[in-house]
Amino acid sequence: MQPLPACHTPGCLEAGCDEAGRGCLAGPVYAAAVILPDDFSHPWLNDSKQLSESRRDKMRELIEREAIAWAVASVSAEEIDQINILRASILAMHRALDMLDVRPGAVIVDGNRFSPYGDLQCTTFIKGDGRFANIAAASILAKTHRDQEMRRLHAIYPHYAWDINKGYPTKAHRAAIAEHGPSPIHRMTFRLIDTQLTLF
Repeated sequence: MQPLPACHTPGCLEAGCDEAGRGCLAGPVYAAAVILPDDFSHPWLNDSKQLSESRRDKMRELIEREAIAWAVASVSAEEIDQINILRASILAMHRALDMLDVRPGAVIVDGNRFSPYGDLQCTTFIKGDGRFANIAAASILAKTHRDQEMRRLHAIYPHYAWDINKGYPTKAHRAAIAEHGPSPIHRMTFRLIDTQLTLF
């Protein structure tokens, strides 16, 4: 596979943004913003879902070492219930952009929905994490940082096997919710078990 181009618009310190955990039943949604050098290239760099966990972890180390700037932010389950998951995902990306040590000249985002960020040009790309390295890098950082947090939360709430399912709606996760009830960090506006009616 050909390496992805580092960014959409070289020469402007473009930040790529992506989120992780949008479809989960529990825990925060995470997002990352990454500015890569224009000549950055690596054959493994791709949508985080296309990589094994070991490769994601290796790429995380490389990205955090080689990026011009990077940041990871989150929005809690409680906030998700208050503002909905789409707005929470965008808010997490805005928070990550706020945390960058270097102000970007432009922003590109995976998906087709985003909200203006200051006066910067912001462009969305469907499947952008498979098209541009800076978005792919953001997807890897968001995913690995979120997985790390879900493993930490698993030690506090072991019934739900978040060390395995990371909060996603597996059959075993739903069965654990039905047996033990939701935890304080489940998203109560989501359909947690098959018989539950969503609040939306």
